[in-house]
Amino acid sequence: MFYILSKVLGFFASPSNLVIVLGLLGVLLLATRRARIGRFLTAASLMALATLGLSPLGNALIIPLEQRFPPWDDSRGPPDGIVVLGGAITPDVSAARNEVALNEAAERVTAAVALARRYPDARIVYSGGANALIFREGSEAAFAVRLFESLGIPPARIIAEEQSRNTVENAVFSLLLAMPQPGERWVLVTSAYHMPRAMGVFRRAGFPVEAYPVDWRTRGPQDALRPFQTLGSGLERADTAAREWVGLLVYWLTGRSAALFPGPLDPA
Repeated sequence: MFYILSKVLGFFASPSNLVIVLGLLGVLLLATRRARIGRFLTAASLMALATLGLSPLGNALIIPLEQRFPPWDDSRGPPDGIVVLGGAITPDVSAARNEVALNEAAERVTAAVALARRYPDARIVYSGGANALIFREGSEAAFAVRLFESLGIPPARIIAEEQSRNTVENAVFSLLLAMPQPGERWVLVTSAYHMPRAMGVFRRAGFPVEAYPVDWRTRGPQDALRPFQTLGSGLERADTAAREWVGLLVYWLTGRSAALFPGPLDPA
């Protein structure tokens, strides 16, 4: 039930979806006795789309998420394991083209491969099942294993976790498969904007991991006032950030995260 509710909430947590729904409602009301409300909703939705798409709002929302965890510190020595969260591979395109199709979060995979080569004794868990609610796309993990092997990573080092549908299940199923032993060090590879929520969930699940953020979408605080050149780019950035903030709140309220806004100094 939580999975279904999270996907429905995720749809409306995207500002562009919510604004379009309100705009369409406004258009429908134009032909009724509520035409005045309809005109207001239609005009407001257009203004909101322009603001979300062209203003720096999306950057301002995502920068605190990306800045929350610093780059991983390798001075403590090699990790024993690497957990990679799915989201970098498009399974349906990969299956149709018979090639591994990476998307804009590709650094989750490329960074993990670089880590695996640098630390040849580290085990790898790729956690990524089918997370679409309506259109089933298949599991990412099988394609990830195929890609890792093609880049020279021995298959014996790779564990494919194919059941997870959200971040909570990423943590729970990865813990069951990795079976980390006391004293072992595991790093968690995911997009920088997603790292706070992921770390909170892994900590709640009892899987102590070290943050290895990748896939930054901004240069840092200097982009907080940087507008977008195209409407689509701004809307996508605002949607990505808003979903994370809503996810942080919902996961904390439902007891699935160890903190409202997990940070590097929080207890494991």
